[in-house]
Amino acid sequence: MKKAIFPGSFDPITLGHYDIIKRAVNLFDEVIVAIGVNADKQYMFSLAQRIQFIESAFAQEPRVKVVSYKGLTVDFCLENNVDFILRGLRNPGDFEFEKAIAHTNRDLAPIETVFLLTAANTSYISSSIVRDVIRNKGDYTKLVPSSVRVK
Repeated sequence: MKKAIFPGSFDPITLGHYDIIKRAVNLFDEVIVAIGVNADKQYMFSLAQRIQFIESAFAQEPRVKVVSYKGLTVDFCLENNVDFILRGLRNPGDFEFEKAIAHTNRDLAPIETVFLLTAANTSYISSSIVRDVIRNKGDYTKLVPSSVRVK
């Protein structure tokens, strides 16, 4: 069984993340959306909310699992028999950053990183942009799956 982990903070999940996950389901038997927990980071949405956003977005897709984890992504992979780390690339800056992480991960464990380019229509979207739109009372609904709703 080919399993891939798609790690991130998903604060919140965006249409870019959604697109990557939907496309990855065609490549892997299971896609684990793994929300990394970082005690030093201030999140807009609670871990429970972020999990709910993703689970609701993929409620009809049994091959997508949502979990949270702490520590190194490669350690999670080794503990859960995951051979692939999935990453989305929006621009050349993302590639350079992700390439360094991929090389480091491969030095630490026999884990391959698979890069998918984001769709052209979502390549400008980031969680930080979405959070800024939300903070400023803008229409964030064009940037996230319908499961993401702010009260």
